[in-house]
Amino acid sequence: MEQVLTSEREEIVENNLQHTLFSWQKQAGLKPLVINKAEGVYIWDMNGKRYLDFSSQLVNMNIGHGHPAIAEAVYKQMQEVSYVYPGMVTKARGELAKKLAEVAPGNLTKTLFTLGGADAIENAIKLARLHTGRHKIVALYQSYHGATHGAMAAGGDPRKLQVDAHLMPNVVHVENPHFYRCPWHSETPEQCRDRAIEHLERVVGYEGPDNIAAMIMEGESGTSGCIKYPPGYLKKVKQICEKHGILFIADEVMSGFGRTGKWFGVQNHDVEPDLLCFAKGATAGYLPLGGMMVSEEIARTFDEKPLPLGLTYSAHPVSCAAGVAVMEVYEKENLVERAAELGKYMEERVAALMQKHPSIGDFRNTGLLGCLELVKNRQTKVPMAPWNANATEMKIMSQLHARLFELGMYTMVRWNYVFICPPLTITEAQIDEGLEIISEALKIADAACN
Repeated sequence: MEQVLTSEREEIVENNLQHTLFSWQKQAGLKPLVINKAEGVYIWDMNGKRYLDFSSQLVNMNIGHGHPAIAEAVYKQMQEVSYVYPGMVTKARGELAKKLAEVAPGNLTKTLFTLGGADAIENAIKLARLHTGRHKIVALYQSYHGATHGAMAAGGDPRKLQVDAHLMPNVVHVENPHFYRCPWHSETPEQCRDRAIEHLERVVGYEGPDNIAAMIMEGESGTSGCIKYPPGYLKKVKQICEKHGILFIADEVMSGFGRTGKWFGVQNHDVEPDLLCFAKGATAGYLPLGGMMVSEEIARTFDEKPLPLGLTYSAHPVSCAAGVAVMEVYEKENLVERAAELGKYMEERVAALMQKHPSIGDFRNTGLLGCLELVKNRQTKVPMAPWNANATEMKIMSQLHARLFELGMYTMVRWNYVFICPPLTITEAQIDEGLEIISEALKIADAACN
C-alpha cells in the first residue's frame, strides 16, 4: 500500500514539474509539497505530515480550509446555472453585490466583478483615468498591487524590476511612511507621518495635481512587510486628494474581509475611498473572484455612455455563489470581530516572544495581518536579509524557513520577514502552537545576532 502511495505521489509531482510553471521561483530543482487534504487551519501532504497554515496560504483562506457551506453553495449553483455572459444577471451576482455595499465604507454601492486582485486594480486605474480625464497615478514604494503589467507598475515591489521597461507609464512613486525604517529618520510616528505628507505634497506639486487621476494605497500593508501607517496618515492623504480632485483607490485585496479586525483595512483609519479593490477574502480562496467597488458619483459617469470595461468571467455565477456563502460565514461566525480579538492575543504572545529572541526587531500587526521583522542587531537594525535579497543573502532566512517546514508549519518567509496571518477561525491554543514552532525556528536567527 505504501509503495502504491509513493508511486502515485511521484506521478503527481512529475506531471506538475514537467507540465506546469511555478510562480516567483526558478523552475529547476523544485521540491513542492504535495497536498491532498486540508481542514480548518491545517493542511496534510501525501506522506501524512500535517502543517499548521500560519499565513492562510496567500492570506486568502480567511475562513479556514474545507468549510462545508461553501462546497454546498457551489454545488447548488452549478446545478442551476454554471455560466452566463456578464450582460445577464443571476441571483448570486446581485445578492453578493448588495452584501458588499452594506459593509463597504462610505458611498461604495456598485461593483464590477473581476477574476482576482490584479485585474481589479487594472480596472480601477482605467476607471479613474476615464472619470477624471487625467493620466497620472501616485503610489507608494514598498507596496504591492498585483502581477499584471498595470498593477505591477502601480506597485513598489522589486519583482517588477526585471520587466519594468514594459510596464504601464505615468505612475509616480513616493516614499512609504515606514516608521521603523523612516526615510527621514524621524523620532516619532507622528513626525514620520508629517514628513511623509510634506514629501507627498511636494511630489504632487512637481507632477501637477491636475494631471493626477488617482492615488492608490493598500488599506493595510501586506507582503511588503505589514508596514504600519502612522496615525492619521491615510486621512491626510485623502484630504490631499479631495483638495485637488484626485481619486483615492483603496487596495483591499489582502486587507479586506475581516483580516484586520474590520471589514476593510481603511476602516481602521476612518477613510472613505472613491474606489475599492478586493479579492482573496471575498471567497476565502475557494474560487477565483475579485472586484472593484465605486461611489455613486463615479458610477453616474456612465449612465449615458458605455462603460468600456469587460471580462468574460465577470460576475461568474459560481464564484458569486461562493462569495455569498463566505459572507454568511463571516457574519454567522463573527469572524471580523474574532480577528480583532485574536489580534490582541497574538500581539501579547509575540511581545513575550520578543523578550526571548533578540532576532525579532519589530512585530507589525493589525488584526491577523502581521509579520516579524528579523534583524542581526536591534540597535543598528541590520536586517537578517536585506530588501530584495538574493539567494546568498537569504541563507539564514532560508534555513529558518526550512526549519518551519520541518517542524510542521507553512507560512510565508520573504527577505527578513516571517508572516503571521492565520485563518480567522484559529483558536488561542493553535496560535500558541504556531508561535512555539516559530520560537524553535528562531534559534537559527538568534545565532546570527551580534
